[in-house]
Amino acid sequence: MNEIKCPQCGQVFKVDESGFADIVKQIRDHAFEKELREREAWMKQERDNAVKLAEAKTRTVLQADAAKKDAELAALKAKLEAAETSKSLAVTEAVSKIEKERDALSGALKAKETETRLAVTEAVGKIERERDALAGELRAKETERRLFEATLKEKHQTELKFRDEIIANYKDMKLKLSTKMVGETLEQHCETQFNQLRATAFPRAYFEKDNDAKTGSKGDYIYREADAGGNEIISIMFEMKNEQDGTAAKKKNEDFLKELDKDRREKDCEYAVLVSLLEADSELYNAGIVDVSYRYPKMYVIRPQFFIPMISVLRNAALNSLKYKSELALIRNQNIDITRFEEEIEEFKHGFARNYDLASRKFKAAIEEIDKTIKNLEKAKENLLSSENNLRLANNKAEDLTIKRLTRGNPTMTAKFAELKEEREEGADAGVIA
Repeated sequence: MNEIKCPQCGQVFKVDESGFADIVKQIRDHAFEKELREREAWMKQERDNAVKLAEAKTRTVLQADAAKKDAELAALKAKLEAAETSKSLAVTEAVSKIEKERDALSGALKAKETETRLAVTEAVGKIERERDALAGELRAKETERRLFEATLKEKHQTELKFRDEIIANYKDMKLKLSTKMVGETLEQHCETQFNQLRATAFPRAYFEKDNDAKTGSKGDYIYREADAGGNEIISIMFEMKNEQDGTAAKKKNEDFLKELDKDRREKDCEYAVLVSLLEADSELYNAGIVDVSYRYPKMYVIRPQFFIPMISVLRNAALNSLKYKSELALIRNQNIDITRFEEEIEEFKHGFARNYDLASRKFKAAIEEIDKTIKNLEKAKENLLSSENNLRLANNKAEDLTIKRLTRGNPTMTAKFAELKEEREEGADAGVIA
């Protein structure tokens, strides 16, 4: 909303953008019409003055010539009166000749007046044509300015909308990253992610739905992997939960941990992982892989974006553990002291914890980078909003646009007006000479 103060009563009115634009247009049109009328009046006055000056100069010259001829005629008449009778015929002929010259001079005066009127009319017509051309150019400039302003506003709105969409996408990515939950369930998403890498990363892995409900409950998916000799490397019981899987009341991740641990033990799996979209605003679960083994052994809670990394971390740890298991069997067969084995197990645990900590910190760093990107985009949005002030200044400059301002500093228009002035002066000089 804009405020306008009445210069007469001092009352302040609030006007919206459309009303303000109408007022500005009225003021601009009024100023243009006023200046156009003043320009027409000035051109008319110049034309009348030029006509009067030309007529006065022509009349003065003709009167002087007529007076001179009259004087000559009077002198001849005086001589004729004193002359002899024999010269009467010659005097009569001379008088007739002078009268003819006088009539011819009078006709020339009338022709000169007609020529002057035609020249003045042509000059006025040229000035009026230039005035119309200038007015048309001014209207074209005004139309161009309006189109540019509309285009700039439309571009501004488009950029704001684009920035808002990017910010919304980054905020959604912070929670789900590459998880597409539109038109598919969380289970389908995880299965698709795994199948995309099955042939290359997990060629000997088993990853299928848990359809065995003989014990009264079942998980969602079981992951098992064995080496070339058929020895099991790792097994994981997966449970997938999102907001749509529960009732109207909001569920928490802890509500499913006990049942998941039961399913893990009944299906003889080494690890249990809850893939969850519950508690979407929880900083704990949004930070990365959450170890809940303090509640239930070898259990983790993750977001869908950590599904494949979680399998990779546990699988790599199991492959390392398999090496130690093989060494342990060899040592036992040879009746070797297991002290070194226990030390290596501790070293493995330490290495596993270190790798897990590094992975967790990298996930946190990725989340922080996303937060920084969101802040930068929001700052860009603020900069775009502040550009409205520049649009207002541009509009004010357009309102101050007049014919004089258009010709000021414009060599083309200045040259046209100088040429018009020279033509008027040449026409006036030509009338004086005539």
